[in-house]
Amino acid sequence: MTRILVNDHQWAAIKPHCMGRKGPNQTEEDVRRFIDAVVWIGRNGAPWRELPPRFGKWNTVFKRFRRWVKDGVFQFIFNALDVDIDRECVMIDATIFPVHQSGQGARGGTASQAIGHSRGGVTTKMLGLVDALGSLFKFCLVPGQANDILAAPDLLKGLRADALPGDRAFDADWIRMEMKELEVDVVIPPKSSRIAPMEYDKEMYKWRHLIENFFQKIKMFRGIAMRFCKTDESFEAFICLAAVLIHLR
Repeated sequence: MTRILVNDHQWAAIKPHCMGRKGPNQTEEDVRRFIDAVVWIGRNGAPWRELPPRFGKWNTVFKRFRRWVKDGVFQFIFNALDVDIDRECVMIDATIFPVHQSGQGARGGTASQAIGHSRGGVTTKMLGLVDALGSLFKFCLVPGQANDILAAPDLLKGLRADALPGDRAFDADWIRMEMKELEVDVVIPPKSSRIAPMEYDKEMYKWRHLIENFFQKIKMFRGIAMRFCKTDESFEAFICLAAVLIHLR
């Protein structure tokens, strides 16, 4: 029996955002099989050449994947979930993905593909925001050695939420000031280096486990837990699709 990769509920939510122009190679069955193929690669972390024949010719599927990546289709599907975001509480945090040797050969060098050297070796860091239901709705990729807070400005710009829990790594005056202007309560414990103590909601801070739970779920996709993609845009596409499936589970 073939394992179900994208169930009917998930497909019903995804389909309106990826069918596009009608044509001989754009039937619903064909597109769903293609999505299943991408999910299979993401779940198993296998090379494209090992794609099972039931999904079609691996090179044809790979070329289609790259077209969708360049056209921003996976990002479009991911962004479509924004209407379901529960903004009562938005958590921020970062996680590290080790990069496999096969993912380090992109043209232009690793630094241009959000790959760097940290204590964990050659890594990529993802900084993300999840909502009160634990669903990822915004993220960015940076080299593994990058300071979490340096990648935060673009992520937090224009944030709409009631509260923002985060760990001490995000205790910065500019974040507190910017969130105050956006009328977002900051739920971040102060660093030990602060002279004046700062209060924060300890009960709401416990909600931060939701983003840790999300990181655990997305790392069940072996192609994400270990980065095999040479380009950051392809890796982002896998994260987008995995986040959508987790949200619709």
